[in-house]
Amino acid sequence: MATLEVRNISRQFAGHRAVDDVSIKVADGELLVLLGPSGCGKSTLLRMIAGLEQATDGDVLIGGKVVTGLRPKDRDVAMVFQNYALYPHLTVFENIAFPLRVKGTPDAEVRERVRWAAELVDITRLLDRKPRQTSGGERQRTALARSLVRRTAVLLLDEPLSNLDAKMRHTAREELRHFQRRVGVTAIHVTHDQTEAMGLGDRIVVMNQGRVRQIGTPEEVYRSPADTFVASFIGSPPMNLVAGTDSWLGFRPENFLPRDMLAAEADPVVLPFRVQREEYLGSERLLYGTLAGTETETKAISRISSDIAFGHLAGKVVDFAVRRRDVRRFDRRSGLATDGAAPA
Repeated sequence: MATLEVRNISRQFAGHRAVDDVSIKVADGELLVLLGPSGCGKSTLLRMIAGLEQATDGDVLIGGKVVTGLRPKDRDVAMVFQNYALYPHLTVFENIAFPLRVKGTPDAEVRERVRWAAELVDITRLLDRKPRQTSGGERQRTALARSLVRRTAVLLLDEPLSNLDAKMRHTAREELRHFQRRVGVTAIHVTHDQTEAMGLGDRIVVMNQGRVRQIGTPEEVYRSPADTFVASFIGSPPMNLVAGTDSWLGFRPENFLPRDMLAAEADPVVLPFRVQREEYLGSERLLYGTLAGTETETKAISRISSDIAFGHLAGKVVDFAVRRRDVRRFDRRSGLATDGAAPA
């Protein structure tokens, strides 16, 4: 395995910078997730690492070696795409073996390495089937095995779970994380799904408009967002943002609770909350409303236990509060955090 580094890399298309001066270091064996909305530059960055796109500026280093000018096949990377790109006329075995056949690998070694990769992702029983005879999750594992069989230094994953349904995605996410830990391969995973990012990544790189907004562990980007974009993008529902005199005050919905539930807090921030509607979600309820007394009746959301019912208070103003330690502050002009969180 190997370390991976991206140094001041950019990609320009017709005057537009799809990726703008991005620098990232990935440790040996780390799983790093690139997260952001559509068009933020994350897939373009991944393709430049793979060598499928040419960088306008900057360098890519794998194992300390500059590979910027090398062709994709010479970079010691493997890539799993969103559509898996399996050959329908070949068996699962031959799909996995394909990159070895192209290199002229001896048959005995092909059989050994295909079996090794298939066992890693638990599809040995499927080796004689055609892709159409397997499920979406099994096709995803086949694509992974085909990438692994080359035993490359870096594994690049471009939204490989996006074609799966919600239940299968959850299972596949757990399997992918377990597999990556077991093999210890250095990996970069691209997704627009924050739940996927939080569940998979050792660290997350949050991107927007071609630039890195924050790099940190899932807990760091959730609890201490570097700016208002990260605060509003990470979290479902996102962080509440309230305009103060010189800053934005941010707090998570689960920290915004009825005042009487924070009796032990000496001096919480109290915000009169006009409850408008609620959503019952099994173990929890989401309360939607506005903050009474703010200039424009700022919208806010509270996440509370489903044991607490507030539907009968629709239209009424109730004192809600948030502990001061759970309030994040952001500069009104720049949007940057002013309470210790740092951007990338």
